[in-house]
Amino acid sequence: MKQGGLVLLLLLSLCRPGNAVEAIRFEDYFTSQTLRVDYFHIGEAKAESITLDRVYEQGEWAGSRKNLLDPFGVGRYSVQVTDAASGVPIFSRGYDSCFGEYRTTAEAAQGIARTYHETVLLPCPKKPVVFSVFSRDPQNQVHRIFSCPIDPAGPYVVHEPPARGVTVIPAHVRGTPSTKVDLTIVAEGYTRDEEVKFRQDLKRFTGILLGFEPYHSLRDRFNVRGAFKPSTQSGADEPSHGSFRNTTLSARFDSFGSERYLLTEDNKALQDIIACVPTDAIVILVNHKRYGGGGIYNCYCTLTSDNQWHPYLLLHEFGHSFTGLADEYYTSQVAYNEFYPQGVEPVEANITALLDPARLKWQDLVTPGTPVPTPWEKAGFDGQDLAYQKVRQEVNERIARLKREKAPAAEIAGLEDESERLSLAAARKSDEYLKGGKYWGQVGAFEGAGYASTGLYRPMADCLMFTKGTKPFCRVCEAAVRRMIRFYTE
Repeated sequence: MKQGGLVLLLLLSLCRPGNAVEAIRFEDYFTSQTLRVDYFHIGEAKAESITLDRVYEQGEWAGSRKNLLDPFGVGRYSVQVTDAASGVPIFSRGYDSCFGEYRTTAEAAQGIARTYHETVLLPCPKKPVVFSVFSRDPQNQVHRIFSCPIDPAGPYVVHEPPARGVTVIPAHVRGTPSTKVDLTIVAEGYTRDEEVKFRQDLKRFTGILLGFEPYHSLRDRFNVRGAFKPSTQSGADEPSHGSFRNTTLSARFDSFGSERYLLTEDNKALQDIIACVPTDAIVILVNHKRYGGGGIYNCYCTLTSDNQWHPYLLLHEFGHSFTGLADEYYTSQVAYNEFYPQGVEPVEANITALLDPARLKWQDLVTPGTPVPTPWEKAGFDGQDLAYQKVRQEVNERIARLKREKAPAAEIAGLEDESERLSLAAARKSDEYLKGGKYWGQVGAFEGAGYASTGLYRPMADCLMFTKGTKPFCRVCEAAVRRMIRFYTE
């Protein structure tokens, strides 16, 4: 392991809860402003590099002024800021990125390099610092891939006003940014004439999030605001349908070859918008009725506003982007190749390779008397869900073909309605099946998680991170969310 990786791993181990570490006094090292570091992330499956773009000083720092060092160790990437004079680490964060996901695709494995624009936000230092980015390799070893000095008083730091044309809409504001989770819900694909709709959707989705545990019992620890910048056209790009829209963030379905994966790669446009409002977490609300979304840890999550599954989409995808929870499902088709390599323990809180059952990462939550690994009625579940996934894919391919061929609108609408009906029926069938299991409601280690049918395990038979529907987090996921909220607010 490279020296930089050893340094960061030592830092993370010292910062984990329960370990004593000298507190970083915010006022000793930082001003009240935000420093935005933009860079380009370039590479493919086997190689990556970073080049600096621009550094900005922006408005008030929204994050905690107490918890400056990341205790979680989650994310394929992490940033570390050290005081240039003393070498003392004064800030760190783990995160994931679009580039990190691209590296796991077949295209990247073929050696095709791509470039992504990325951003890290940190409190603005008072004095020169060293800014470093670290990457986890497939074995979860950490390596420094970029480092550069930053002088906040240097002439290259941009001091320009925020982007014009952004309307900030308070939805649930309970206090100063540094003691709250500051969530910004960004409008995408809403035209100027649809601002009223966005305001209504903002209120609706704020209610959904803060009505769900554990957010509900901790709702006074959140500030929620909307950021509205009108798009020229409604909706989002649907490449497989032959449809493209002129929108503020250029969000698009079919990301990384998955028809339901909805992302934006226009990071600069997004960052210019949230520069207008204190922000810890970002939800991009896309004005569309089709099922789709995505969530990338400490980056953003997306979801469509008017699909029947919109509450699930918000809560599931925000679980990814805010807490770094892993997907627990494994029967749905994804574009990744070996997202979690065999024999390597995932860093996420809610899945495990169970390499040492006696030291299960959620051992303190296991229901007494529950065997680990936990037997469950997996064969029957796999059979019915895989059958549905096959039908779903066939129907979606037919819809895409009909749209490309400009088929009659009534024919397309009928097939879309059929797709939604099948989706609801399959979800209800899965719920009924899982509730009949011997270890339903108990915490153990159930095989099948993280896009892998075997070799990875989830904590409970069902969870919001496993199947679609109106259901709670499992106890492990809920505990992880609570830890993250406390990190921002205590």
